[in-house]
Amino acid sequence: MFSEKIILQVLAEQKEEIRNFRTKRLVTRKEESLFDFGSTQAQVVIGVRRSGKSTLCHKVLTERKVEYAYVNLDDDRLANLQTEDLNTVLSCVYQLYGTDFKYLFLDEIQDVDGWYLFVNRLLRTDLHIFVTGSNAKLLSGELATHLSGRYNEIKLFPFSFSEYCSFHSIDTAGITTKADAERKRAFYDYINDGGFPEMQNLRNKRGYVESLIDAILTKDIKKRFKIRNVDALKKIAGHLISNSCQEVNYDELSDLFKMSDKTVQKYVSYLQQAYLIQLLTKHSFKSKERIRGDKSYIVDPGLQNNRANSMAAENIGWRLENVVYIELLRRCASDFLDVYYYKQATTGKEVDFVICDKNEALELIQVSYDIDSQKAYNRETSALVLASETLKCDNLTLIAFSDTRDVTVNGKTIHIKSAIEWLLA
Repeated sequence: MFSEKIILQVLAEQKEEIRNFRTKRLVTRKEESLFDFGSTQAQVVIGVRRSGKSTLCHKVLTERKVEYAYVNLDDDRLANLQTEDLNTVLSCVYQLYGTDFKYLFLDEIQDVDGWYLFVNRLLRTDLHIFVTGSNAKLLSGELATHLSGRYNEIKLFPFSFSEYCSFHSIDTAGITTKADAERKRAFYDYINDGGFPEMQNLRNKRGYVESLIDAILTKDIKKRFKIRNVDALKKIAGHLISNSCQEVNYDELSDLFKMSDKTVQKYVSYLQQAYLIQLLTKHSFKSKERIRGDKSYIVDPGLQNNRANSMAAENIGWRLENVVYIELLRRCASDFLDVYYYKQATTGKEVDFVICDKNEALELIQVSYDIDSQKAYNRETSALVLASETLKCDNLTLIAFSDTRDVTVNGKTIHIKSAIEWLLA
């Protein structure tokens, strides 16, 4: 049993942290709108490590002006906390905050075995519970099993480009030459260095990224799934990070790393569950076709070059496509929409993203950094027109670095949008 005195001391120090959040200028995150304060469900924020989950919860609770209690289990003094100690934690919370608070924020609780039993018990007392976690123990599948639908899942990614500009005080509305140049410089920095909040003002970005990836692989995935061949896991992770926006060829990975196809698929699934990568499914009305040919994207562009032995191709088009996909995941979350890619069976022409409401295609989006050449322009627009006819969708968008304008191709209107303008929309 844990000492009540130690727990009380830790929680008292953590209570002081809340005051710091009330004085900070914090970036507004899109995911703030996904919280349901009046709900009887637990508000569960999950995502990749260091994406700002704790800060997000503190921000929405503080701005809502509600009295809330705070417990951060990611403290070395609470490292061996057991299920039976959680009641002592609750007693200490009542001693520090009184018994009238209605909101309780449990930060990084997933390392305590049986945490969900504790949360379920608190929900039955009409407390509003906020929970964060980045460890692979706190995943959608386990949430569904343990909380039995009594949760509102909010996925948080690192900064979007809009949030990145807000953090760095970039003028996103100015029409002067200087303001335009500043946005373009910020765009190049963003697609190279990414949006992890803590990394923004660091000189040693490489050290930060390497430690982050190592923590995800060893502390999250290895520990959660009891992986023995960690070296193989690291190699597969490195390969997928270096080859983002590509189809995952499991047979090729199996041959390359001398592992069974089944093991490779498990490792890729673990990387996805820890939010290091995001998979994109092929659009098809046949389920057997949707389970093959997934594409892999990284959760943040800053992971690609800021690593040892990184030889990722300097392809701005792929980097832009990766950024657009993660942005689409943010935007589609609030409307419960799905994102796929489309590949025409006979011609092999692809459309990067298909936004769907159930089985209805709402928008087709093609991404190409450079469409200045006639060849590139024809390739991208023809793929959109062909998919438009097959999927019966006339809302066509082509995201490029060029200026925003509308064009007509074979009777179809295509909205060409500047990448910077689209990302800031």
